[in-house]
Amino acid sequence: MSTFAQSARLQQLPPYLFAELDRMKQEQIKKGADIISLGIGDPDLPTPPHIIQAMAQAAADPKNHQYPSYEGMLGFRKAAADWYRQRFGTALDPTTEVLALIGSKEGIGHLPLAFINPGDVVLVPDPAYPVYQAGTLFAGGEAYFLPLTPERGFLPDLGAIPTAVLKRAKILWLNYPNNPTGAVAPREFLAEAVAFARRHGLILAHDAPYSEIAFDGYRPESILSIDGAKDVAVEFHSVSKTYNMTGWRLGFAVGNARILSGLGRVKENVDSGVFQAVQHAGIVALTGPQQCVTDNRRIWQERRDVLMAALRDMGFAVTPPKATFYAWIPVPRGFTSGSFCVDLLVKTGVVVTPGNGFGASGEGFVRAAFTVSVERIREAMDRIRKLGIRGS
Repeated sequence: MSTFAQSARLQQLPPYLFAELDRMKQEQIKKGADIISLGIGDPDLPTPPHIIQAMAQAAADPKNHQYPSYEGMLGFRKAAADWYRQRFGTALDPTTEVLALIGSKEGIGHLPLAFINPGDVVLVPDPAYPVYQAGTLFAGGEAYFLPLTPERGFLPDLGAIPTAVLKRAKILWLNYPNNPTGAVAPREFLAEAVAFARRHGLILAHDAPYSEIAFDGYRPESILSIDGAKDVAVEFHSVSKTYNMTGWRLGFAVGNARILSGLGRVKENVDSGVFQAVQHAGIVALTGPQQCVTDNRRIWQERRDVLMAALRDMGFAVTPPKATFYAWIPVPRGFTSGSFCVDLLVKTGVVVTPGNGFGASGEGFVRAAFTVSVERIREAMDRIRKLGIRGS
């Protein structure tokens, strides 16, 4: 009888971080614990009503009940291109330089399948969103990790990549504003990355879902706003974080037409596109009133400020992030990332994410997502304070 052994590629993957966290959390819930989860970056704020209304109307239309196109409705791609022009001043051809995605995660995971052969290298930040590595492994490639350290402002040292690695490299992943560190990249670094990719013939893949969650007047830039970027770069975006639509699964990739064509060829063979009613809702999100985005930003900033003040009061050396809804917190002396997370979960019912779950360079940190109310953040901090733990 077959044992149905999983493939070697699956066995290479580390346990998916968020699934393991959820398992531990469920164990505590069964024991009756009141869990405050700062573990996963899923907005608790509702999708704005005008977007929900657009979805309801479109879902009732029989024209939207058949298979959609894999590349996305032209109306949605035009809306994404118009949004990019208004937000970043970047001109895009919606017919060739915009591709709809079933959430940006899908496109991120599939990009290596279009361009990576066994033995090719993908340059992956460390720590980083786990899908960059997973997509690389599924395509038979090798991940070469670029450490992100506090000393460099969590920017990779591109000049430190060995020549032998660069000769085999095909894709360079970047992600700013950054998950999990909350770091942002100055325009000078983005320009350096574009020049580096052009010099070495790399695809520059920039993951930018947090561009609209930024504070204190800071406005993140698109990699495509850099001269020459479109020659080598694609940028992944999403309505998930901007409009609180994580469950709707709608994103888009923009930029170099040849790169998007390769990704599109993968998609036409493995999926049938995004439900058109969801795309109609996405059009309304991108082209409709943006006050909801401003209001959300105000809520995120209030939560950030409450969390930062409490952590600093407990002696944690934290820097308020200029963007994202993540705090990257050094663990106290005597703890590892994992042991600190387990201690908090078991003793306080507070869930945070171990930094080493995002890569080896994340050891010594935990990530806290301020995706719960101010009242719950205060409650979480009070519970931690009662443990008597002080930051290093």
